[in-house]
Amino acid sequence: MKKIFFDVETKNTFDDVGERNPALLDVSLVGIYDSENDKFDSFLENELQNLWPLFEKADSIIGFNSDHFDIPLLNKYYSGDLTKIKSVDIMKDIKKSLGRRIGLDAVAKATLGIGKTGHGMDAIEWWKKGEIDKIRQYCLDDVRITKDVYNFALQNGHLKYSDGFKIREIPIDTSEWEKKESSGITQTLGF
Repeated sequence: MKKIFFDVETKNTFDDVGERNPALLDVSLVGIYDSENDKFDSFLENELQNLWPLFEKADSIIGFNSDHFDIPLLNKYYSGDLTKIKSVDIMKDIKKSLGRRIGLDAVAKATLGIGKTGHGMDAIEWWKKGEIDKIRQYCLDDVRITKDVYNFALQNGHLKYSDGFKIREIPIDTSEWEKKESSGITQTLGF
C-alpha cells in the first residue's frame, strides 16, 4: 500500500488573513514521507506541481488535523479535489474516540516519548527570515512523528495522552486505515 504522510507549513497566520479559513493561507512548504520508496521529501509552494502526482498515486494520504487544515489549504493549489483521495486524519480519529482534539505534541510525548521540535508559528517566522532549511527540518520532523504515531496506533489500537496527572489511552479504530480504495484521480497524470 502506497501511503503519503504529509504536513504543511504556511507563510502567514489566520490573523494575517482575517478569518480562520485555511484556504486563505499561503503554503511555504509541504513535507512528505513516501512509504513506497521509504523517502522523505519537501516541496516549496512553487514546486507543488511535483507533489500532485505522488498524492494521486497514493492509496492514502495521512496527516494530523489534515482534513480540517492541510487538505483545504492545498486544495486551492490543486487543479482537482484532494478530498477525493482517501485520507487518514489522526486527529479526527482521536476526536471521534475521545470527544475532543489533542495536539500532535501531546500525543507524541505520551505515546512515543518524544515531542515536536517547534511550533507552526516558528515556521512562519523562519519563512520571514528566509530560513527555509529550518522550516524543512521542522516540517519533516512533524511528518516523521505523524508516521510513528500512525504506526503505533495501527499496531496497538490506541494512542496515549496525559490528562495532567497520568498517561491515558485513547482507543483508535484503525480498521479502515489500511483498506485500499480507488480514487480515480488523474488531474496531473497522463491519460
